[in-house]
Amino acid sequence: MRVLLGVCGGVAAYKAAELTRELQRRGAEVQVVMTAGAERFVTPLTFAALSGRQVLGSIWEPGVAEVACEGAGEFDIEHIRVAQEIDALVIAPATANTIAKMAHGLADDLLSTICLATTAPVWIAPAMNVNMWQHAATQENLATLRARGVRVVEPGAGYLACGMVGEGRLAEVEEIADAVFARRDLVGETFLITAGGTREPIDPVRFLGNRSSGKMGMAFAVAAVSRGAKVLLVTAASGDVAGCETVRVNTAAEMQTAVLGLLPRATVVVMAAAVADYRVAEVAGQKLKKRDGMTLELVRNEDILQRVVAEKMSGTVVIGFAAETERVVEEGRRKLREKGVDAIVANDVSRGDRGFEVDRNGGTLLMRGEEVELAVGSKREMAERVLDWVERMREVLVG
Repeated sequence: MRVLLGVCGGVAAYKAAELTRELQRRGAEVQVVMTAGAERFVTPLTFAALSGRQVLGSIWEPGVAEVACEGAGEFDIEHIRVAQEIDALVIAPATANTIAKMAHGLADDLLSTICLATTAPVWIAPAMNVNMWQHAATQENLATLRARGVRVVEPGAGYLACGMVGEGRLAEVEEIADAVFARRDLVGETFLITAGGTREPIDPVRFLGNRSSGKMGMAFAVAAVSRGAKVLLVTAASGDVAGCETVRVNTAAEMQTAVLGLLPRATVVVMAAAVADYRVAEVAGQKLKKRDGMTLELVRNEDILQRVVAEKMSGTVVIGFAAETERVVEEGRRKLREKGVDAIVANDVSRGDRGFEVDRNGGTLLMRGEEVELAVGSKREMAERVLDWVERMREVLVG
């Protein structure tokens, strides 16, 4: 596992030396990138000696350009090369300043530039004064990063270097390493995940749609990436998930084309999108004018899930969704039987506290001869519970 350790300017920077050793002890190959502030607390020579690798600093250093050109061509760019080669980016300590830059997409030094250029999973371990940690701006920035799939190793509470007592102390080195190496059980799997509600145009302004926000599919993508899987995300929703190969679509037909094109690469398919069952037979070329009444002729869209089951590679696990408002489990069982999938997640979308447009969900995971209740929780928690059963589904497939 190739880990790039980002070290920011704070008193806790000295603990990054211990973290370098701990990551190495667990089998990682570690290279360090330091901010200018970090070099005020610990010298680059310390990390070079521990890692056996050149420490990366300013993007303008001649050494960076030399490394970039060595064996890679004159025009190679170091931050792009490093960002593409690593398996994980770990930033510890992560200061309030670096967290703010990441949240707002700033790239004014080598570390922040790599943050934007990498598709590898990212962990941050914040360390700062308790008031800075609790400030609304910091918490909003952290929420933004979490929504993008960045994993946060929460700071501990206690006596801080500034003399205050409270939250903000860098998490223990072992805890940070545990987070980086935890749940890497999906390494080698390629997930094809759909998210969002498709939109079927009526005219250039109006469309037929549904209430799906795409949060459930996005939660699956974040969870799968964090557990080491490669993720192909086909989404009709806004937003991004770090570490995914993303294809954006609008209509059911566009989603079907994207899904079937990516299907040969997938070992697991999660069809979490709410795909429109019908489209307008003839889309108006201009905005339709308001009338007392209007009749639209609808044409049924092809069932993408059934096409996936028919065309998937042998051994590919297929998980579908049944978003229902009544007889939820019964309808889920029917779809499991009729569509030939390996599992169906049946959930009640009539409830205001779960399902569409909210951050929580719950339901029942239906498999052949087995049912698992999925207690109401965050959509990320629900996704994790379903992913726990992927290997069991594969065992059923191979017999």
